[in-house]
Amino acid sequence: MTFSSTSGGASCCITESACTSAPGLVDKLNKEINTALADPKIKARFAELGGTALVGSPSDFGKFIADETEKWAKVIRAANIEIQ
Repeated sequence: MTFSSTSGGASCCITESACTSAPGLVDKLNKEINTALADPKIKARFAELGGTALVGSPSDFGKFIADETEKWAKVIRAANIEIQ
């Protein structure tokens, strides 16, 4: 499981590298997680905690990460932030 910061909060994801030894596991986990996150009780709990449950495919998540990386890289460059 991977935890990362995103715009306005934190995210949690299960990455494919953790699941590559079992063919089809990523798709199965994605389906089950999306089903759970569609549950009104789960959605309500996320809202209580100030979060939003986002569902999608592994490729949707890959695009989200790529977009976030590009967005924050621009901010870092514009602010002239150096890696320490």
